[in-house]
Amino acid sequence: MKLTRKLVLAKAKASDLESVKKLNCWGCNLTDISIFTQMPNIEVLTLSVNGISSLSPLSGCLSLVELYLRRNMIPSLSELSHLRPLTRLKVLWLAENPCCGSDPSQYRLTVLRCLPHLQKLDNQVVTEDEIALALMDGEEVTTPPGSVQNQLSSNGLPDAETENNDPLNYNMEETNKIREELGMKPLPRDKFSSLSSPSTREIKQSFRKTHTLDAVLLLLRDLDEEELRVVHTATQNRLQTYTLDSERLNDSLQTQKTPNIQH
Repeated sequence: MKLTRKLVLAKAKASDLESVKKLNCWGCNLTDISIFTQMPNIEVLTLSVNGISSLSPLSGCLSLVELYLRRNMIPSLSELSHLRPLTRLKVLWLAENPCCGSDPSQYRLTVLRCLPHLQKLDNQVVTEDEIALALMDGEEVTTPPGSVQNQLSSNGLPDAETENNDPLNYNMEETNKIREELGMKPLPRDKFSSLSSPSTREIKQSFRKTHTLDAVLLLLRDLDEEELRVVHTATQNRLQTYTLDSERLNDSLQTQKTPNIQH
């Protein structure tokens, strides 16, 4: 069933779609929610117990704070990529969908990695430590095939996987764009020329790390205090892991150097 303008206005008791802030469509057998492309001001939306399989119509609902999607037909967590632009979204109920899978812990970490702004997921409060763990152990959510959002990644930059026709031009343009916004000097073309050769895998990996660092530094400028604390916690946990690995390696080397003593 398609959610129509007439049905929305009747349920919300409103005269136009843009004035609708709250809407409850629980158990309406809905499969088509394309009407939400015309409802940018919706804040609280209940769509539980329906047959919804795609979240793409919600990508422009930037005022959305609470979204209830329990017991629908959402096939994959990749649909969450449509919710990434919704930075005001604090409450999400997604349980009892096919996308939840058989591992509740991994499902939760993956959702929180994709949507770290959430304060409550499936009626359970989200903690800062949980977000930090999700950023390290949650799986990366990719954009669904055929989606318009395939053209852009979550930070507004072309996705490397969809822009591989000319990796050299992509590397130069995007990296220098980020460096310019950071107040850094652009890199000359000769820094990238070897990247087009299939025999320079290590250089490509080195470039990817530099490109990622520049992007992270740029994105930090847009985070508020609460979000910066989450990043800080995740960074500390990551550094602790490296420290432990380094200590284990040193202990192993010392053990190898110690001569065996016969008793």
